[in-house]
Amino acid sequence: MAQDFSPIEQAISLLSQGDVIGLPTETVYGLAADATNVAAVARIFQIKGRPSDHPLILHLGDASWLDDWASEVPERARLLAEKFWPGPLTLVLEKSARVSDAVTGGLQTVALRVPGHPVALELLRSFGRPLAAPSANRFGSVSPTTRQHVLDDLGDDIELVLEGGPCAVGLESTIVDLSGAAPRLLRPGGISLEELESALGERVLPSDGSVRAPGTLESHYAPRAPVHLVTPEEIWARALTEAAAGTVGVLTDVEPPVALPDSIALALLGHDAGTQAHELYACLRTLDERGVRIILSTLPSEVGLGAAVADRLRRASAPR
Repeated sequence: MAQDFSPIEQAISLLSQGDVIGLPTETVYGLAADATNVAAVARIFQIKGRPSDHPLILHLGDASWLDDWASEVPERARLLAEKFWPGPLTLVLEKSARVSDAVTGGLQTVALRVPGHPVALELLRSFGRPLAAPSANRFGSVSPTTRQHVLDDLGDDIELVLEGGPCAVGLESTIVDLSGAAPRLLRPGGISLEELESALGERVLPSDGSVRAPGTLESHYAPRAPVHLVTPEEIWARALTEAAAGTVGVLTDVEPPVALPDSIALALLGHDAGTQAHELYACLRTLDERGVRIILSTLPSEVGLGAAVADRLRRASAPR
């Protein structure tokens, strides 16, 4: 009689063979491989079409793994790990000898985090080794926040996508560089700058461009339709003008003043930053599915998590 294996057991078997799987996290779904298997890590880059010098994040099963994968763990890192892990925060530290250049893109630093999702944590702790896992989509496009998104994008290239429900946060992790004299914010994400500075009791500086980090290219997170950023005051006049030339998507938290024609596809975001982060990528995907010619979007207030939402929209609208 054939033995039935749980999804976690199937995932461990595939990862042990050097395969790549889809992994739910609280931020977005990841494309995960055994971080200690160089050939498996190379497969991530191949599937995504990702440049090989673009570093990956190592996902750990517990903060106690830090000392195995970072050569130096400053007190700032331990403080932030204790406060925010498991959770949407990635720490950039000096890498240990156990971390391959394939993961770091040749850098001497490594990006590390403990994901805040029960499925990811169960898999990591059962597997016993870190997983390298960027978002499970083609490089530069909209990140996936449901299992179906991963299947739509990469279903022909991976054998298993674990089910974890819709991602709770919906945007990638915050990345903080702690490898230098002062902490630097490399990418805004699920933990706000204000939360970081409150926890550390000091200012977190902006990136100086000296450390490459995932998701920080000028053009990234982009749907098929070009995205144009518009002020709240001009969004509806611009939408009506554009709609005369074909279907236009509108992504905003600004309520329309009048009934809209069918040639305007509206994705109305919530008014609080947490809801906007949770809905952003799904809304962009929905507008693409509607076949819109362009997407017009307003930027949210850049306070707290709103800074991460605005960051993703700016990169989605950048020249490709």
